[in-house]
Amino acid sequence: MKYRKLPRGEEQISVIGMGSSVVGEQTEKDIIENVEFALNAGINYFDLAAGHASVFPAYGRALEGCRKEAMLQVHFGANYTKGEYGWTTDLNAVKKSIDWQLQKLKTDYIDFGFIHCLDEAADLAAYEKNGVLDFLLSMKAQGVVKHIGLSTHAPEIASKVLDKQILDMIMFSINPMYDYGQGDYAIGTDGERQKLYRRCEKEGVAISVMKPFNAGQLLDAKRSPFHQALTTAQCIQYALDKPGVVTVLGGPADIPQLKEILTYFDSSEEERDYSIISTLTPDESMGNCVYCRHCHPCPAGLDIGLINKYYDLALQGDTLAKEHYLTLDKTASDCISCGHCNSRCPFKVQQMQRMDEIRNYFGK
Repeated sequence: MKYRKLPRGEEQISVIGMGSSVVGEQTEKDIIENVEFALNAGINYFDLAAGHASVFPAYGRALEGCRKEAMLQVHFGANYTKGEYGWTTDLNAVKKSIDWQLQKLKTDYIDFGFIHCLDEAADLAAYEKNGVLDFLLSMKAQGVVKHIGLSTHAPEIASKVLDKQILDMIMFSINPMYDYGQGDYAIGTDGERQKLYRRCEKEGVAISVMKPFNAGQLLDAKRSPFHQALTTAQCIQYALDKPGVVTVLGGPADIPQLKEILTYFDSSEEERDYSIISTLTPDESMGNCVYCRHCHPCPAGLDIGLINKYYDLALQGDTLAKEHYLTLDKTASDCISCGHCNSRCPFKVQQMQRMDEIRNYFGK
């Protein structure tokens, strides 16, 4: 397992986490075994926007004696008081659901308390008007909640909540379908979505990725808009390459599916290469580096993807990006203009021209 540090904290978060959307269809014994298997594999980040209320007592039993080994992402607005998943912005219902979740989880604290599933401006207004946001903030002030997060599919809503400067984490749907306008939750243009990822990186707000496989659609050639199945490793790498991302949350139904997700660590760079998505990329998105590193290896030894990422972040006003760039062993000034990267880029990025821009921008 590999880990990435939470920008606004000291926590080291596993780059692969575990979602709970469908695991609740299993028996309690099976759910417990799933969680224990994940912990033994080094997974320490778990999302509890569960599709079934049965997940909570199972997690509570699985984490007995090892609660501190797991970070739980609990959603304020996900309602389980009726025994199944529901969504609410009613303050009393939220309070009852959170009390119920804490009781079933056998814990007295929440690692990440999330504003749950806000995709419309009206939802955010109701969340504030009804006092749910104030309740969440008060829970953090009391120390019950360690970090505040937001779950959304909408870049515009994410930006509005980021403006409040209360977030440590955003749970956002990232996959090549959504980024390029395909699918029910493909909200926002490619440019708006990329801008959000860079803003999060700049402001130190981590991203936990939901729907990396789009419920398996990307893994099925018959259902994928690419007309070719991507692999789990390709989907995971695509998400991990986005600025701000610290963890990718699959939603395995059972241990075999979890094992398949974990094969990412056994895959080669070639097996993680997701450049096939260029066949779906809209014309207006061509020419933009997505940091896929398909152009690697560079004959001059440049990390072209990372150089591009630092440049894009610096253009967004991220001063740390410049510092990171200047510490690279090889910078844009080391480009030998051999054309290798241009010929290999599936997104038709003119990397030699970009290297000139980057060298002039950073002065190195």
